[in-house]
Amino acid sequence: MGGLNWRKLLGWDRHPSHNHHDWSIHETQRRLLPFHRDESIVSAIPAPDVTKIALRLRYLIEQCVPCELEELQVTRPHSKIITPKVIKAAKEAGGLENRACVVYCLLVVKRWFKHQAIVELWDADLHQIRAVACEVIAKQIIEGEDDMAYLLQSVLLKRYSIVVDGEATPPVNVIEKAVDLHALRVIGSSGYQKCISYLWKGWLVQDENDPASFIDYKERDNTTFLPHLDPDRMRAPMYQNAFQLIISILYLALYTGAINTINPGGDLDFVEILLYIFTIGFLFDELTKFYKAGYHILSFWNAFNNILYSLLMVSLAMRIVAFTHPWDDGDSRRKFNQLSYNFLAFTAPMFWIRLLLYMDSFRFFGSMLVVLKVMMKESIIFFALLVVVIIGFLQAFIGMDYADDMAGEDTIFILQAMANAIMQSPDFSGFERFSPPFGIILYYLFTFVVMIILLNVLIALYNSAYEDIYDNADDEFLALFSQKTVQFVRAPDENVFIAPFNLIEIFLLIIPFEWWMPKAQYERLNDIVMGIIYFPLLFCSALFEVRSAKEIRSNRRRGEEDDDTEEEWEQMADEIDFEGEGWVKKVDDSKANVEDDLAVLEVRKLREEVGQLKELLEKLSTTLNNKADDESNESLL
Repeated sequence: MGGLNWRKLLGWDRHPSHNHHDWSIHETQRRLLPFHRDESIVSAIPAPDVTKIALRLRYLIEQCVPCELEELQVTRPHSKIITPKVIKAAKEAGGLENRACVVYCLLVVKRWFKHQAIVELWDADLHQIRAVACEVIAKQIIEGEDDMAYLLQSVLLKRYSIVVDGEATPPVNVIEKAVDLHALRVIGSSGYQKCISYLWKGWLVQDENDPASFIDYKERDNTTFLPHLDPDRMRAPMYQNAFQLIISILYLALYTGAINTINPGGDLDFVEILLYIFTIGFLFDELTKFYKAGYHILSFWNAFNNILYSLLMVSLAMRIVAFTHPWDDGDSRRKFNQLSYNFLAFTAPMFWIRLLLYMDSFRFFGSMLVVLKVMMKESIIFFALLVVVIIGFLQAFIGMDYADDMAGEDTIFILQAMANAIMQSPDFSGFERFSPPFGIILYYLFTFVVMIILLNVLIALYNSAYEDIYDNADDEFLALFSQKTVQFVRAPDENVFIAPFNLIEIFLLIIPFEWWMPKAQYERLNDIVMGIIYFPLLFCSALFEVRSAKEIRSNRRRGEEDDDTEEEWEQMADEIDFEGEGWVKKVDDSKANVEDDLAVLEVRKLREEVGQLKELLEKLSTTLNNKADDESNESLL
């Protein structure tokens, strides 16, 4: 229910049958979002067996990476550390029966090594490189799997648990685990992204009868229109995200209309009523998520939205206060009405920034948001230092003020002057007469510390964060997109009512009907209401899915994957025979060996030549010995 579908986000539902940066210990152990533990969801493989496999893999990696190495030695193609033999041994850690959970276990081992790097700082680099090795092996296992159905259903989407403190952890799959651990190499693998694409399009949906399993959308290749006109299709993340974007744009349009049509008399027009109804719906959504998940749900966007909705509620409250004053008391009514519009106008930047929350599925905006997010984290160091410096100098300035006249009347001036210095606009004139010469000296020192030292530290931190993200922008965007998809599919919602339509669910469905109506009838009523609300979007989505179904059938006739697209270079690929033309042999003779270093190739060549020379010497020695034996035999005769 609500703008971000709190049941899907949090794992709460009415019916239990549905359900390149160093990270701290808390970040590596927490989930993307709080996950409601449903006892009906169990690990596909017993938790003790999964834990044993993880321990085997941990031992394997400890032996393969026995000392500190350069990260490039582990991550580069054809690595001498992570060899095909190591990959094969990792696959065999679970045997034939339990091999599906090997990738999940590698992510668990990665988390163990990341935790160990924090608690054992003297070996932090060693444990960090071992954690990287876990990701490299997991990625190669995923990309080396040819059976796509097995990869999607068993390796990536089956839920597994390990044993911690004698109890099994809540079952999660590789898709969720990789997002929780920010495992960029695993997330950037082709098989993982194919699974994310299927989940995003709604081609893979969670089974209502078995919440631990995912099944194919049966109507995926159906070219008829009506089967796709189904309210249940709103569970697909792609359609939910599209509807949320549409609602957000409509919300912005209502705000623009309200702020540009001011009513001097204080009356609420239709546009303003809709604006406040939308706000109440979003506010209900945020409050419900906080009630269900507590402070764990809080993030930058939650705080941002809560501030925006609070300011709008204050604006509405000011308008209601204005209504309480009669028309003959024009000054008071006008005062509160003007105050209401001032609060409304104050939120304009936040309305436009809020659009970014729903546009992060586009690569440009997604990469930009990742950069901003990392920059905000890096700026914590700056603000921590700034607070300490400000408190110290502020106490000194106030002490001087009291020492002068015991009045403390210059506190506002001091605060304003310090704020100007932070904003790189210092004002030295007022401090010339402030406890001379201590005041001006201290203000010069404060300005130097803030403008020369701290601000340059902040610039350096921002530059470092930008370079880190820019060099890895593609994987960071894929991680952001995967996180968005996981938020939608982590737990299914039977009835998707996106804010502000969650008000319809609360006040027109749940309160009057859910507590007494039989479940089947109640679900039918919800489907009818959702069909009416979402009909325009469902109509467009059905047209889109019919077109996709035709492409799927065409791909299947050609023996390709459902999501395959025929590119220009593939259109005539079947009309040319490279091997028959001798082109394959010519290419094999001309291509370079990229698997081995040039020095290794030269040593191998030298070894072959030495071996040939050794054979010649052995043959020559044998010939000379035979000749000597013949001569000695002749002399004896």
